[in-house]
Amino acid sequence: MSHSSDARPSVRSCTTPLFLLLAIVVLSSWVARTWFAPGVPRAVTPRGELASFETTTIAVFESASPSVVYISTRTRVANRWTRRATEVESGTGSGFVWDTSGHVVTNYHVIEGATAARVVFGDQAAYDATLVGASPQHDLAVLKILAPARRLEPVSIGESHDLRVGQAVFAIGNPFGLQQTLTTGVVSSSSRRILGPAGRPIEDVIQIDAAINPGNSGGPLLDSAGRLIGVNTAIYSPSGASAGVGFAVPVDTVNRVVPQIIAQGRYEPPRMGVHVNDALSRRVTARQKIAGVLLLEVLAGGGAEEAGLRGTTLGSRGITELGDIVLKVDERPISSFVDLLSCLDGYSRGDRVQVTFLRDGTERTVEVELR
Repeated sequence: MSHSSDARPSVRSCTTPLFLLLAIVVLSSWVARTWFAPGVPRAVTPRGELASFETTTIAVFESASPSVVYISTRTRVANRWTRRATEVESGTGSGFVWDTSGHVVTNYHVIEGATAARVVFGDQAAYDATLVGASPQHDLAVLKILAPARRLEPVSIGESHDLRVGQAVFAIGNPFGLQQTLTTGVVSSSSRRILGPAGRPIEDVIQIDAAINPGNSGGPLLDSAGRLIGVNTAIYSPSGASAGVGFAVPVDTVNRVVPQIIAQGRYEPPRMGVHVNDALSRRVTARQKIAGVLLLEVLAGGGAEEAGLRGTTLGSRGITELGDIVLKVDERPISSFVDLLSCLDGYSRGDRVQVTFLRDGTERTVEVELR
């Protein structure tokens, strides 16, 4: 009887470890399947068609990006000890192909002071560029490269006079040297005035909220049809980075100025044929409490002389006969010489404008041909 009672505890002691071992195996298998199983990709949800605004954005970029280039400039620096001149990188910016003759448009401030420039396309094909000419008062410059015709895809030209606030815009450029970058936004205003690098205002500048950063300068601003509507030129930002306020030179200005630069190497605005002394004009108009521009001299053979406008007669003691004071050009008020220059800059040679002026206390209007 004593042997029988000794055997039962022995059976229990063997069964318990087997049960624990089985439990450990099952638990280990579950842990392995749950925590250490190889990853299995989830099923992909079909995307469906792109939204219409996405297809528009893609189409604009794909059609215009071959026209957009990266521009790097170099400046010759002389070592005062060795008297040897070397070229160092001086700046970068953007530009775009204007025509199949190899003309590339950019901002004047991108190439200002540079002695050499290089144009790089999106596929890294690079060409040395020469300066054709510039218009500092519009912050525009034209370079030329010798590239094969297949490489030159001119950007499509649009219009800027009929832009509407809220209209979609697309900017392509090279911010911070990052080539072929697209940013999008809307027209925030279509008639701003900013100060150009020449110290004169650029009129009817387009304000946009698309991100514009250093390096975007000279790149194209496009509408939803992929047409050029402006040249990105400046940002308003205390930090120097995009703050949602960018500016572009309107394409109507670009399309008037660039052909002249290509043909003549410079831009010559249309003129009335008058001389103005701005300081004298301000004194006279302030004394008379009017806003306008006093004509100091009417040039022989100019449109103003032909229209009968009269200049100021000066004697040894000052003004002996006051000249005409221009008040308006085509109903646009003129309050300073800069206003007059900016206004005339919107016309072409051969255009005729209505000039309202003050003579002997009486307002009169004549038609003047710009030359």
